Amino acid sequence: MNTLKPALFYENLEDTTIRCLLCPHLCQLKNGQTGICQARINHDGIMYSLNYGIITSEALDPVEKKPLYHFHPGRKIFSIGSFGCNLSCIFCQNHTISREGAKTFNKINAQMPCEIVHKASRIEDNIGIAYTYNEPVISVEFILETAHLAKRLGLHNVMVTNGFINPTPLLRLLPLIDAWNVDLKAFSEKFYKKLTGGSLQPILNVLKNIRKSGNHLEITHLVVTGENDNEEEFRAMVHWLHEELGPDTILHISRYHPHYKHHAPPTPPETLLKFYKIAKEKLFWVYLGNIQLSVGNESHCPKCGALLVRRSGYFTEIYELGEEGDCKICGEHLPFIR
Repeated sequence: MNTLKPALFYENLEDTTIRCLLCPHLCQLKNGQTGICQARINHDGIMYSLNYGIITSEALDPVEKKPLYHFHPGRKIFSIGSFGCNLSCIFCQNHTISREGAKTFNKINAQMPCEIVHKASRIEDNIGIAYTYNEPVISVEFILETAHLAKRLGLHNVMVTNGFINPTPLLRLLPLIDAWNVDLKAFSEKFYKKLTGGSLQPILNVLKNIRKSGNHLEITHLVVTGENDNEEEFRAMVHWLHEELGPDTILHISRYHPHYKHHAPPTPPETLLKFYKIAKEKLFWVYLGNIQLSVGNESHCPKCGALLVRRSGYFTEIYELGEEGDCKICGEHLPFIR
């Protein structure tokens, strides 16, 4: 039996009722109730984390798998995940851990932050720790402690997240996280409400706050057949990214495959190609994921056109990308971290 960890980011209401302040759901919990995420519980008016140190998945992944194409390209990162999620996407690819609660994983012994960091530091050529697989936001207490220790040892911290988090906990994470990949699942409130149980606007706010912080940011957009494959909506999203985050925003357009409770056919390649061309009208850095096509895998200098990086699956070749993130041919400074 693992010891419960007192949680952060909540407030007490009347009697023993509390309100969680971690994400925009603002779950109001009576004694004994757990939040939507299944990872936070009210016990006698105190909120506890149920997944503190419970690691359900760990692997040494190519950083491109997160996906991060502009953050230490070609390197590997120690990746860990727990259980639970504050969204309920009906097409979730990790539903075996994201849609399960503490009872499913009660035989897993918790690992302490120092154990994770020690393990990560001993892996040859590892650049750091990625918090991924399930939704890392709901493990905020564990991540704050682990990321702090990792930074002291010179390891990088990466968050792969749905971005559904309130401003105060986000501000606590920003100084510790080096790179983010945020899922922008759609550009409509209707999609978020129907297919994820969340909402769009808080995620747009998070994207702007990460961008303002100077943290490295890449965005993933999964094109779900029949749901968010509308050209007008996609154009509106690209326009917002260009205007609010800038033309050097890094966007990964990913192919959907049927999974969990959603059984629409995979995204047609022609839809992905069309969206790629639309995005390239306004953004310099656009990639295609979950599919191998003739475009969407390489990085070219937007100034001189030089080939910077070529990718095939998770195999990465560096060409004219300098050690300082500049183009070796024309000297243009580019949004790459090596």
